Amino acid sequence: MITHQQSTAAKFLLYSAAFVIVVAGMKAAESLLVPFLLSVFIAVICSPPLAWMHKRGVPYLIALLVIIGVVVVFGFLIGAVVGASVNSFSQDLPEYQNKLRTLSGTFFTWLSGMGVDLHGSNLKDSFNPSTAMSMVGATLASLGNVMGNAFMILLTVIFILAEESVFYDKLKAASGNAGKTMAAVQRFTSSVNRYMALKTALSLLTGVLIMVWLMILGVDYAVLWGLVAFLLNFVPTLGSIIAAVPAVLLAIIQLGTGHALLTAAGYLFVNVIVGNILEPRFMGKGLDLSALVVFLSLVFWGWVLGPVGMLLSVPLTMTLKIAFESFDETRWVAVVLGSGAALSQQTEVVETEKA
Repeated sequence: MITHQQSTAAKFLLYSAAFVIVVAGMKAAESLLVPFLLSVFIAVICSPPLAWMHKRGVPYLIALLVIIGVVVVFGFLIGAVVGASVNSFSQDLPEYQNKLRTLSGTFFTWLSGMGVDLHGSNLKDSFNPSTAMSMVGATLASLGNVMGNAFMILLTVIFILAEESVFYDKLKAASGNAGKTMAAVQRFTSSVNRYMALKTALSLLTGVLIMVWLMILGVDYAVLWGLVAFLLNFVPTLGSIIAAVPAVLLAIIQLGTGHALLTAAGYLFVNVIVGNILEPRFMGKGLDLSALVVFLSLVFWGWVLGPVGMLLSVPLTMTLKIAFESFDETRWVAVVLGSGAALSQQTEVVETEKA
């Protein structure tokens, strides 16, 4: 006779095995999943202006053509910047790495002269700034590879937007609980649309300010680092720090320590103003995700899908959270993923009623 505890353990093992199989499949299908998820990501961003134009009386086909035209122009500009900068940066990368090795060797020699013994430690082997430049080059190259699928991504976006007009009708007809399903889908769409609209505007402001500051200082590839700051600002918490590392290292190599400190100060100032003042003011509590969950999702999706997974970590995690909220058996998972704001509000309501 199977006890309740044995049944629970069997379910846990079954769900864990299914999770591992799904993750392994996603990892193996990375080259197929990344363009598709990017297409969905772009389509979600394009959906509100498309609906807005359609409500204003613009024929759906004309509105779709306008949106696609804007996407093509924006994608062409990003592709041109990434393509030209990545090729030039890749050619200069060995020289930058050699200069960083020389500077780090000088730094360790200075530490030895100050009485810090490094011979018995692994610090010299572990601390290698040139590795950071190699990671930057590899990340930019992977981004360039994604841009190579631009035509397929654009084609998928067109089909998704064209299908959107009848998607909700299909969902109503297919779902046994249409009201609950539609509420979950609409909540997800409105939450992600609001998040992406505000985050895109603030990220664009961050990228432009960083680019202008680096141009004033004379740091090479200022446009590229501005683009990197724009993209990595979608990554919560760690994105702005990661974006600053290559620019500061390049400033040390090219212009010296003083300009490197000015570069770091510029990144710090921009991220304090945008991230700590403007973003909380306009975005409020955001998408109600725990800070730990945001960090773990960044690591997880980055491992599964690469750099693009890091950029899409929050929308992907939010999708799972809303899906868990839609079913009674998995609602507890959504509660664990949340920031706890809803629980605090419920507690306050209960205490008020008791009073």
